[in-house]
Amino acid sequence: MSRLFGSVRSRATLGATLVVAVALVAAGTALLLSLRANLTGEAGTRAERSAQAVASELAARTPLDKLSGLDAEDTPVQIVDEDGVLLAASEDLERISGTGASEVTPEPARSDDDDRDDDQDDDRDDRDDDSLGPGEIAPGASYTNGTATIDGDTEDYRFAAVEVETPDRGRLTVHAGAPLAAEHSAVGTALTAMLIGFPLLLGVVAAVTWLVTGRALRPVEGIRREMAAITASEDLRRRVPEPATHDEIARLARTTNATLAALETSVERQRAFVADASHELRSPIASLRTQLEVAAAHPELLDLEGAVEDTVRLQNLAADLLLLARLDAGERPAGTRVELAALAREAAEGRQGVTVEAERAETAGSRGQLARVLANLLDNAERHARERITVTVRREGGEAVVGVADDGEGVAEADRERIFERFVRLDAARSRDDGGAGLGLAIARDVAVRHGGTLTAGAAPAGGALFELRLPLAGADRGTPRV
Repeated sequence: MSRLFGSVRSRATLGATLVVAVALVAAGTALLLSLRANLTGEAGTRAERSAQAVASELAARTPLDKLSGLDAEDTPVQIVDEDGVLLAASEDLERISGTGASEVTPEPARSDDDDRDDDQDDDRDDRDDDSLGPGEIAPGASYTNGTATIDGDTEDYRFAAVEVETPDRGRLTVHAGAPLAAEHSAVGTALTAMLIGFPLLLGVVAAVTWLVTGRALRPVEGIRREMAAITASEDLRRRVPEPATHDEIARLARTTNATLAALETSVERQRAFVADASHELRSPIASLRTQLEVAAAHPELLDLEGAVEDTVRLQNLAADLLLLARLDAGERPAGTRVELAALAREAAEGRQGVTVEAERAETAGSRGQLARVLANLLDNAERHARERITVTVRREGGEAVVGVADDGEGVAEADRERIFERFVRLDAARSRDDGGAGLGLAIARDVAVRHGGTLTAGAAPAGGALFELRLPLAGADRGTPRV
């Protein structure tokens, strides 16, 4: 069962069919009840008219055997007195139920003297207390359902009971009935039509929902197949089809293609990173191996200083690669306060030609990683400066700005973003690079971004390069005095 309704298409079809089924059952039930009530009410009205007609004749002192209402073939009539004694009934009425007077054979008629005597007994006193006067008919009627057998045919009837105060016989009750055959027939016909039509209508709803849902989900299946093919082929250059619509599925396809593009870029970058790292590692490893092999054959030719330099270069490169891997993995810096002015003085200590102009500015982050950023910027400036390097720390709005400027040749505007890519070294840098692998500036920018800041390259006032590191100030540091 779970597999049968495991698809969106199946669940949508089932849900729509159930909703329509519930609505049809509710509407059909209301229709049948309304139809039955209307037809029953109409039969009650007919029965009341018949009872009112007989009551009018009784009020006019028409003898019981002269009542015209007793001759109707489809309207059974009973007339009873206050004691429930049957006085008159329709000629062909054989059996009746639902009126409270089950007798169908009236008692013998009483004499006029008896009637006059009865007019003078206690019942006359009781009638005088009622609201009806002699010859008056009660304005309303009471209704019951029952059966009546006329000429051997038994049917259901709606009975109406009307009271009349006769001048000669006292309070009488006229029971008249109207057949419910039309109500039963109409309700039965409507019910049969519903039992036949509802399943057909539900079948049409299910089929239409199945087709419409399938058509709507067809692009999703196309996206799924293409994604499966991309996963199997590992070709991230492929894209899923985008429907020519403006609905949720089209937006899903566009988002999927954007995700594939970002994934392709990330994979290509990772591949380039691995290739560049392999290339950078191969040179010092090959150089170190050559020196060790020569030393093994000719110990007197061992270049110990060169071997140590290659080992240090390998160590630094391995540390840079490890830091980049941690940054790519999403490692977040610690939230400790770092005083940037003091950090800048520590980074500049022991370096020739470096001037520090700093005001107090605190940020939150990793002291070690921020120290690494300043060290990388100063190393880069030392490789390109002629005589002087200037480090400045200032507050600007809600940011701390650390600038490292040199008086070298500067960076061309076209290269000011490219130099932050990994393993990128400009030609001038390659000729003067002392063991650098092109990772220093890339690491510095990644650390700045992880700290919620930016690192940009521009032109220094002295004509060289200016690198500006912008970091958000710690909340408690805003507005602190200079030191």
